[in-house]
Amino acid sequence: MILLFNIEYRTNWGEEVRVSGSIPELGNEHPDKALPLQTIDGIHWTAEVNIAMPEDGLVRYSYHIFRDGRHTRAEWNSLPRTLYLSGTSKKTYRIQDCWKNLPEQQYFYTSAFTESLLAHRERNAAPKGHKKGLLIKAYAPCIDSDHCLGICGNQPIFGEWNPDKAVLMSDANFPEWQIEVDATKISFPLEYKFILYNKKERRAVCWENNPNRYMADPQTGANETLAVGDRYVYFSLPAWKGAGVAVPVFSLRSEKSFGVGDFGDLKRMIDWAVSTKQKAVQILPINDTTMTHTWTDSYPYNSISIYAFHPMYTDLKQLGTLKDKKAMADFNKRQKELNALPAVDYEAVNKTKWEYFHLIFKQEGEKVLGSAAFHDFFESNKEWLQPYAVFSYLRDAYKTPNFREWPKYSSYDAAEIEKLCQPESADYPHIAIYFYIQFNLHLQLLAATEHARANGVVLKGDIPIGISRNSVEAWTEPHYFNLNGQAGAPPDDFSVNGQNWGFPTYNWDVMEKDGYAWWMKRFRKMAEYFDAYRIDHILGFFRIWEIPMHAVHGLLGQFVPALPMTREEIESYGLSFRDEFLKPYIHEYFLGQMFGPHTDYVKQTFIEPTDTWEIYRMRPEFDTQRKVEAYFAGKTDEDSIWIRDGLYALISDVLFVPDRNDPYKYHPRIGVQHDYIYRSLNDWEKAAFNRLYDQYYYHRHNEFWREQAMNKLPQLTQSTRMLVCGEDLGMIPGCVAWVMNDLRILSLEIQRMPKDPTQEFGHPDWYPYRSVCTISTHDMSTLRGWWEEDFQQTQRYYNTMLGHYGVAPAVATPELCEEVVRKHLQSNSILAILSLQDWMSMDGKWRNPNAQEERINVPANPRHYWRWRMHLTLEQLMKAESLNEKIKELIAQTGR
Repeated sequence: MILLFNIEYRTNWGEEVRVSGSIPELGNEHPDKALPLQTIDGIHWTAEVNIAMPEDGLVRYSYHIFRDGRHTRAEWNSLPRTLYLSGTSKKTYRIQDCWKNLPEQQYFYTSAFTESLLAHRERNAAPKGHKKGLLIKAYAPCIDSDHCLGICGNQPIFGEWNPDKAVLMSDANFPEWQIEVDATKISFPLEYKFILYNKKERRAVCWENNPNRYMADPQTGANETLAVGDRYVYFSLPAWKGAGVAVPVFSLRSEKSFGVGDFGDLKRMIDWAVSTKQKAVQILPINDTTMTHTWTDSYPYNSISIYAFHPMYTDLKQLGTLKDKKAMADFNKRQKELNALPAVDYEAVNKTKWEYFHLIFKQEGEKVLGSAAFHDFFESNKEWLQPYAVFSYLRDAYKTPNFREWPKYSSYDAAEIEKLCQPESADYPHIAIYFYIQFNLHLQLLAATEHARANGVVLKGDIPIGISRNSVEAWTEPHYFNLNGQAGAPPDDFSVNGQNWGFPTYNWDVMEKDGYAWWMKRFRKMAEYFDAYRIDHILGFFRIWEIPMHAVHGLLGQFVPALPMTREEIESYGLSFRDEFLKPYIHEYFLGQMFGPHTDYVKQTFIEPTDTWEIYRMRPEFDTQRKVEAYFAGKTDEDSIWIRDGLYALISDVLFVPDRNDPYKYHPRIGVQHDYIYRSLNDWEKAAFNRLYDQYYYHRHNEFWREQAMNKLPQLTQSTRMLVCGEDLGMIPGCVAWVMNDLRILSLEIQRMPKDPTQEFGHPDWYPYRSVCTISTHDMSTLRGWWEEDFQQTQRYYNTMLGHYGVAPAVATPELCEEVVRKHLQSNSILAILSLQDWMSMDGKWRNPNAQEERINVPANPRHYWRWRMHLTLEQLMKAESLNEKIKELIAQTGR
């Protein structure tokens, strides 16, 4: 059988086009073994190859660009080109293709749509072949299973322009559609159009937007099929929009849960989404965060493994019942006690669940670990599962997650870890329990995923930007991280001092060398369970805010990578550079304002005078924030916190921060316009500094950071078929929107954090279609909480955004909340995903009487206890008819 490839691609000098595919003759999907095409003009490329008929009759292939023997570019290949072959060994397929760029509507080609929202669960057979055939292929993803694509044209075989007699195409390779017709029945030239056909009503719904498509006689030979691909079809139909709910798994509550939400509850939450016509359920990270077994482990973004799930999310009922009836009765009693608590008692829940794990593992473990299903799971996941299980065992054995302090195994050795994981090892029972728990978590989450897909609901996960410095990854792969810095975020609406997450930053240069394999594996693992994901702090792929280890707050950080300024460059703005700009500015005149009655104590203990009158410096034993933090450790009285925070502010009162790599280059200190050193400048110096500051933070790095992101994000976001959503909040350089648009990544739109700095509030009807809109996130107060925070702001919102006259109500009434929800559902965003609290705010009967209890996180507090739990059970929520009917009605009215 002969395949004759033809593609038009305008190459540069030294470049060539190759075709790679699923058969040996095309390199078995190895681009390095791909078949080269030939050209005579550098534009039209062809190749002819004689192939053996594949067993499944399928050839999948894609085109690649090589330069000097090196792979430099691949076309968009989330959906490989598919050719269904038929006929004898003498058959020829003449293939005419165009290069595939990322489609404009790429989101419709993701698994969120093809496997869930618009899934075609029962596919047609592959198109039937003909001895002399014309094969037409077209992409049309936004077609549900009740409809199909058809072709109507000027030939009897295509219905002679009667849409009721159109030929219907096969969805065997959905969202690509194919049909092969007998070419002997066509009198060229052929003119045709695609139509949308309703299978239930057996009628054409509409014609495509294009002028007639035209094809001259292609001179097809005997025993030859001409395959014409890469047609994109668009119809004038209302834009697809969906609504969803965001809720952390730990916040779920059912009659069966054990004081914390679990993966069984997640399945019940999906049922609620289905019953209210919602299309997405979004959760927070679910990875294991166990370090100290205390409530400080409740922070879901500080995981010890990027793969392992938190054991507390196990639905104990699915593990089986204990044969010891007395012990089982005791657990049932404790389950009721823990479940009755208004919030998660993290320590009690985990302690109790672990008691159950030990007993049920003793009872069922051997049988489970001996099963074929576990064997398959173990073989597919042992690369991360073994190090994680050993890390967890050693963490508890040595009483610290800081592996650097372990007396043995502090340096990771794969061979030693492998030995510990052997069944004959003395440590094996302590390690194997983690295998057992992770296997069950895998099964339970997969069941929730499959339940969501079967019901047309997208499960959306969350990929944290950071990893803990005391994690499996830092232990096993330290070369990927800069462990001498701390990741965080610059000051914003969430936190005036910036955020210091404490995570190490990524060593992107090392990651680039192996094609970002670490990230690719992470994303592919996520794709087993999720069809959409949120990239936490997507700005981290452009640049990360890195804070020196001696700092506590985020103000002394700098962007990495960045382009620091030389002394000469700073002076070119009209600001005469002085070494004092690098040291804390401490003057007599403001010490009293900062420290009040403690001023003399501060002078005597923490600072000392300099040679300049009324100017002080920090004493050497207190000249960093970490030294001050150590001095005040354990002191929680108001006066100590007042003094400590004042000293932090003194230490960060500098105009420039030296670069981390070159001490003779500098970064303007972020947000310094609010500090005393800035006020000490004269008007001329302030104006010069402001020009420099504006140029540095908002213009200087745009192209540089765009290049950084485009080095990483294209291959990462296209490594799976999940729908990608970026959390693009905070200090956003202009290049972020360019890159997200180029890569078809959905942005996040929040009305009280508009992207346009000239607006106080965003306008939902102005949001881009390629976006997710919401009222509040887990890092913010809920709609009801926000309404009570700043009355003047609320009043402006009430008058300008809601269009009401008069004085705004002191609290957000159910009617007001419904109005805000409606406006978000009417927005232009493809997805409106609202927090469970904001959905419930619309119904006075069912919402939480105390709005302040509903906040999940306060970013300004790095030691916040993440413990909010819904006040109703999921069973009660399913029966909350007035609320559920209102949600269904709003979703129907707004076309979601």
